[in-house]
Amino acid sequence: MKIFRARTLQTLFADSWTIFWGDWLDLRVRIPQVAASGLVSPLIYILAFGLGLGSSLDQAARPPVGDSYLEFILPGMVALSSMVISFGGTTFSICGERLFTKNFEEMLLFPIHPLAMHLGKMLAGIVRGLLTAGSVILVAILFTRDVWSFLHPLFLLLLVLNCAVFAGLGVIVGLNVKSLESVGLFNNFLIVPMSFLGATFFDPSTLPAVLKGIVYLLPLTYTTIGLRAVAYQPLNEFPWYSIPVLLIVAIALSMNGAYQFARQQD
Repeated sequence: MKIFRARTLQTLFADSWTIFWGDWLDLRVRIPQVAASGLVSPLIYILAFGLGLGSSLDQAARPPVGDSYLEFILPGMVALSSMVISFGGTTFSICGERLFTKNFEEMLLFPIHPLAMHLGKMLAGIVRGLLTAGSVILVAILFTRDVWSFLHPLFLLLLVLNCAVFAGLGVIVGLNVKSLESVGLFNNFLIVPMSFLGATFFDPSTLPAVLKGIVYLLPLTYTTIGLRAVAYQPLNEFPWYSIPVLLIVAIALSMNGAYQFARQQD
């Protein structure tokens, strides 16, 4: 029984890697483009909110963590950029294969477990998110001159989990939308609101109970407060609950994604 399970897991991993490698062959020639594509919005937010609005806020009050409002929002910018690219890149990739190049139907004919298909596509989305987040981390290091805070193992773990959550969500959306216009609707009504409500620009602990309940329903909130704690607070103040929350959401999305792939195969 143990041998059978080991072989099943080995096959699942190999099949997931095969699906990922197909996307990687296309992605590797566009690494600079992918890394830079998600850098524009965070840079605008950093300039407008961190340096512009932040200079006024710093005179009025001290941020909950960090030495300035700019430092306060930098971990959120990393989370935000990884979310946008992990979701958007994965969704558009699957939409392109389904609606235009028609490579998607060929993939469905492979004798591969639906979960492996989801994991392979999700891994490609994680890589996209990490490439862009790496660019934002470089900007954050330049502003703070603190390398270790943004390269701490816990920081990177949360970042990978965040990419997994939104890449998994991107897979599900990509499998169900009927056109590229529909992707825009998901982006406008899901990703954009989460960008501003996911604790990126504020401390959620200061909100009224009702608003706090809404904010803590968003996966991005757990990533942002976790990254912020790793960067600026001692380890005993780290919100350890953020890791299992993101992990559970990623697993739930993977199960749903596998189900969606199974329906597509049928």
